[in-house]
Amino acid sequence: MEEQVQSPGARRRKRKKPKKKRAFKIILGIILVLILGVAGYAYSIWHSVEKTFTQTHEPLKRDVSEKRSNKVSLANGDPISILLLGVDQRAGDRGRSDSTILMTVNPKTQSMKMVSIPRDTRTEIVGKGTQDKINHAYAFGGVDMAVNTVEKFLDVPLDYYVQVNMESFKDIVDAVGGVTVNNTLAFDYDGYSFQKGPLTLDGKEALAYTRMRKQDPRGDFGRQQRQRQVIEGVIEEGASVQSLTNYGTILDAIGQNVKTNLTFDDMKQIQSNYKDARKNSEQLQIDGKGEKINGIYYYAVSDDTRNQLSAELKESLNLK
Repeated sequence: MEEQVQSPGARRRKRKKPKKKRAFKIILGIILVLILGVAGYAYSIWHSVEKTFTQTHEPLKRDVSEKRSNKVSLANGDPISILLLGVDQRAGDRGRSDSTILMTVNPKTQSMKMVSIPRDTRTEIVGKGTQDKINHAYAFGGVDMAVNTVEKFLDVPLDYYVQVNMESFKDIVDAVGGVTVNNTLAFDYDGYSFQKGPLTLDGKEALAYTRMRKQDPRGDFGRQQRQRQVIEGVIEEGASVQSLTNYGTILDAIGQNVKTNLTFDDMKQIQSNYKDARKNSEQLQIDGKGEKINGIYYYAVSDDTRNQLSAELKESLNLK
């Protein structure tokens, strides 16, 4: 048992770094969108990459958001919005969205905004006609209901989504050889001990690191910060890769754990026209307060707060 709770950072120091550098500037893929930082493809693996992202493609039931008059043009560099869903999904259970992040990307101003929506946020669940926690939208109606609900909540169009299975996200972390994060809160969770300071985590450790919430005085906001750290760590590891020796493992992890309405051609356009926007990224926070209704905890966000945030996101999308 003592070995189980050993510091991930300490255990990593005992291990030699893999001699083989990880593959292909990953996340052209998963999250090409999460990152917008992937550069260059290797012709020798082009077919494998294209096959993987054909596997991840899953369109929405609609073609264009009702909040847009026309579909955005990636070739012209129109500002876009992307919903990032981390889904706690297990065998035989659709699960709920454990992490919900709305991102706007404007290549003309070379800027990107990201807002994490607390999972307990009380709002209308579009298609159900009820007020509930926003993360229940995915449980009730899958990604389509989640997209429509977030769109109604913030009154902005959602052009694309990227869904990642958080239960298997550890496979993606392992595929890039682990991630390094800077932990600001010492805590124990799920058999692991996470000390303050830089930590190098494998997939299982990273999953535990992103799931803890109750011990954090910041609650869901603290967990959201740790989730972003791991995502950024995956991006950093993938983007720094110099060889193609492990691309198969990385592509397998992406193909099995990611769904998106982005096509392979869309991703190429984003890589070409939007990648510099990541250099000016701003994190936005939704202010609110906790309240109980019929004994159930919710995170309440005022109309003024939602309207202010909506206006900022619309400005990023060049919408009035």
